[in-house]
Amino acid sequence: MKYHQIDSNLFIKNRKNFAAAMQPNSMAIFNSNDVYPIGADSTMPFEQHRDIFYLSGVDQEESVLMLFPDCPNSALREVLFLTETNAHIAVWEGEKLTKEAAFKTSGIKTVYWLQDLEKVLFEMSTYADTFYINTNEHYRANRATETREDRFTKWLLAKYPAHSVAKSNPILQRLRSVKDTIELDLMQHACNITEKGFRRILNFVKPDVWEYEIEAELLHEFVKNRSKGFAYTPIIASGNNANVLHYVENNQQCKKGDLILFDIAAEYANYKSDLSRTIPVSGRYSARQKEVYNAVNHVKKEATKLLVPGTIWKEYHKEVGDLMTSELLKLGLLDKADVQNEDKNWPAYKKYFMHGTSHNIGLDTHDYGLLHEPMQANMVFTVEPGIYIPAEGFGIRLEDDVVIQKQGEPFNLMGNIPIEADEIEDLMNS
Repeated sequence: MKYHQIDSNLFIKNRKNFAAAMQPNSMAIFNSNDVYPIGADSTMPFEQHRDIFYLSGVDQEESVLMLFPDCPNSALREVLFLTETNAHIAVWEGEKLTKEAAFKTSGIKTVYWLQDLEKVLFEMSTYADTFYINTNEHYRANRATETREDRFTKWLLAKYPAHSVAKSNPILQRLRSVKDTIELDLMQHACNITEKGFRRILNFVKPDVWEYEIEAELLHEFVKNRSKGFAYTPIIASGNNANVLHYVENNQQCKKGDLILFDIAAEYANYKSDLSRTIPVSGRYSARQKEVYNAVNHVKKEATKLLVPGTIWKEYHKEVGDLMTSELLKLGLLDKADVQNEDKNWPAYKKYFMHGTSHNIGLDTHDYGLLHEPMQANMVFTVEPGIYIPAEGFGIRLEDDVVIQKQGEPFNLMGNIPIEADEIEDLMNS
């Protein structure tokens, strides 16, 4: 891996917290992701399943973690299974984790090779009453592919039909949404890499540059700083492309007088950052562009203040909608009749700001978090209002990642990344 080794105390603590939430006499099983094929003998770059990574730090394919805190055999309370490495694998693929390296990474003492899984699982199952299976219940989840975890669950329940079944996901939704200080440091590091990339392109963007050339500059800076690259598919949307919310083609030339909306960020050690900025191709905003820009920035600042312990996500978004409505009225994009006659299920402001303002972020860009429960300290959220005006040929979105504090306003992990319109103009013209 490109990243520096993470303190294993993070994963030891995460397992302890998970075990404390389990039913008596139960065991939980977590699988790594598949290596997905492309065609012929090609595969996609491996991405570890975030849950097994969160609980073990193991960033390797064909890994399995079993947790059984009440197991009478104390050696089987935490068990890790790995593919056995050998000289042939070391030559062709690079050395995989040894048992010693796995212990150093995870803090788990009992490590078996994967070939022993069924035998060890059988012994553990004779002690257990309940299996915790790991299903994906994220509110945005939409999968057509059967995962390695899915296949294992089918096999497990067919093999052991008399065991009770419980779900790991509700536990993980709560645990993963509240970040440990080590996690916050990793996320800050990802944000710092993102800052380097953004500052790089402020000096690079000029009229007639191509969107994909900007993408290449960002990728260079991210990988140079030990990131695998983009935390998600980058959006580099010039002109009217910014009015396509998930524009990812990045294949157009940036014209004089246009704006470029960026939704780009780096990952580090599987932890994500998520940044949006909107800059002028020519280095100066027009009067109208700056007027809209400052309105979006105002909503962002006021929305950020609302992210405090006890806030309910749905109510928060309603308050942000009221803030945005006020700004759209000032900009002349809405009038009082639009607001008075609006459909409460799709308020008038949604014509120009149609997406949500915030989401959890962490190991996933849209991270785990039970949105019906009150926000807590050390949860990390994006704040990303936008105004999109196809008739005027531009859209503006601004986004930072912030950590909820026990008291007061959130801490902005991206506080060092330029955002004020005047500062961006100064940097682009320096």
